[in-house]
Amino acid sequence: MEILKAILFGIVEGVTEWLPVSSTGHMILLDEFIKLNVSDEFYELFSVVIQLAAIIAVIVFYFKDIFPWGPNKSKEDTKKIFNLWGKVLVACVPAGVIGILFDDLLDKYLYNGIVVALTLIIYGVIFIVMENKGFGDKHTKSMDDITYKQAFEVGAFQVLALIPGTSRSGATIIGGLISGLDRKTIANFTFILAIPVMFGASLVKLLKYIKNVGLAFTSSELSILIVGSIVAFVVSLFIIKFLIGYVRKHDFKVFGYYRIVLGIIVLLYFAVKLLA
Repeated sequence: MEILKAILFGIVEGVTEWLPVSSTGHMILLDEFIKLNVSDEFYELFSVVIQLAAIIAVIVFYFKDIFPWGPNKSKEDTKKIFNLWGKVLVACVPAGVIGILFDDLLDKYLYNGIVVALTLIIYGVIFIVMENKGFGDKHTKSMDDITYKQAFEVGAFQVLALIPGTSRSGATIIGGLISGLDRKTIANFTFILAIPVMFGASLVKLLKYIKNVGLAFTSSELSILIVGSIVAFVVSLFIIKFLIGYVRKHDFKVFGYYRIVLGIIVLLYFAVKLLA
C-alpha cells in the first residue's frame, strides 16, 4: 500500500511541478487525504527527493540545449548556450537573495492551506485576464532573443513563488508574458530556469535533513524513495513535452480556470476543517 501511495505522490509531483498550477497546493491536499505511513521527518525528505528527480528530468530533456560542448556543436552553438546560462543566472538572483534571507520565515507564517487557496485563485484570475488582453502574443519567440533585462524581470516575478500556492512556473510564466516573451519561449525558459533554482533549494533542504536526522532508512522507506523518484522523473518527462506542445496552439487560460476551481475547493476544505 505504501508503494502505491509513493507512486501516486510521484505522479502528482511530476505533473504539478511543471504545470502552472502549484505543486504545493496539490501536495498539501494529497497529504491531507492520503498520508504516507512514515515520520514527518522522512516525509519532508521524500518531498525533496522526488522534486530532485523531477529536476533531473528537465536536465535530461534539455541536455542538448543546456550543455555547451559536443561533437555536433559549433563555436556559435557553445557561445549561445553560455549566453543562455548567463540569462538564467541573472534570473536566479532575485529569488536566490530573498529566499536565503526569508525562507524560514515564509515557511513558518505562509505555509498553510488558506494562503495556498488564495494564491491559487488570485493567480488563476491573473492568467485569465492576461490572456484575454493578448499578453501571450508577443514578439520574443526564441530563447536566443531573450534580453538580460527580460531575464531579470522573469527572475523578479519568480520571487512571488516563495509564497506557497503561487507556483514557480506560474510566477515565471506571468513575468515572461509581461516582459514580452511568447508562450513557447517562456515555457522553455521556465523549465531551464528551474534547474539551478530548484536544485539549489532542494539541496539545501536535503543537507539540513542529513545534518539533523542522518540518512539511515528502513528497507520500506528506501523503497518508497526509489519508487516515488522514478515515477516523478518519468512523469516529468511526459509533462514537459506535453506543455511545450500545448502552448504552441493554446493559451494558459485553462490553467487559470483550474487554479480558481482548485483554490475554492482548498479554501472550502480548510474552512470546514477549521470549523469542525
